[in-house]
Amino acid sequence: MRSANALVILAALMPLAEGLEAQTIGAHLGDLTWPEAAEWLAEAPLVIIPMGAGAKEHGPHLPLRTDQLMLEHLMSVAVDSLPVVVAPPVLHGWFAAFEQWPGTHIGDPDVFRRYMEEIARSLVRHGARRIVFLNTGVRNATGLPISVAAREIRTELGVPTLVVSWGDLETPEIDELAEQRVGGHGDEMETSIVLHFRPDLVHMERAVTDYRGAGAEPIPGYRPGIFSRDPSDPDYSTTGIFGDPTLATAEKGRRAVAIMTREWLRTLRLFAEVPAPD
Repeated sequence: MRSANALVILAALMPLAEGLEAQTIGAHLGDLTWPEAAEWLAEAPLVIIPMGAGAKEHGPHLPLRTDQLMLEHLMSVAVDSLPVVVAPPVLHGWFAAFEQWPGTHIGDPDVFRRYMEEIARSLVRHGARRIVFLNTGVRNATGLPISVAAREIRTELGVPTLVVSWGDLETPEIDELAEQRVGGHGDEMETSIVLHFRPDLVHMERAVTDYRGAGAEPIPGYRPGIFSRDPSDPDYSTTGIFGDPTLATAEKGRRAVAIMTREWLRTLRLFAEVPAPD
């Protein structure tokens, strides 16, 4: 196996144009034998720990594994494009805003944080030089305990860490694609992305518009919200949606995914150049 520096240089020279046949440069950890894994972990510039909900509500029209679909795409494109190691995905997590809906939710955020931290510790113990936590959830939701785990790894073990959440990959270009007034969950853009990936899993006849009282003046700061199923709760929702998925199209999804993919690879390339311990 070539040195990590040589592989990073090679990857940086690869074109990002759409339509080119993918060339697998990295590796999925689970596909390797243990001798191969030992070599890859010691030499790869980045090791990615992917986390995305395998079962979380996204309205009556989208599959519970909506976040997982984006996660799998970003995992695949990373391995196809860069000399990274991608660990097996974590598909269960702390989804406090959706705990009242069918799905898999880890109720204790510290349990979730410790789980993510221990995965990272094991990878560092076997040679990982930089850790990227990929979170296809929300920055101020699942991203919070993951960020604490990343801080602990950086502080205690001296290994550079990075947390990349779904919103970190969105740009104003994606906002310009949307026609809805406002959105954020099970909405026009999320539905468009699933229409692009797996149209067979989308039930557009069940899609409804739900702006959940949008229009109030924004309040500075972080205000935790939920999708409550309790009619007496101010955040009561009958749909689990925030936005207008009826405006979704597969073409919007294709363009949004292309933008997020570009930003994901750019982020990985930048982080691969961050100084790491010998």
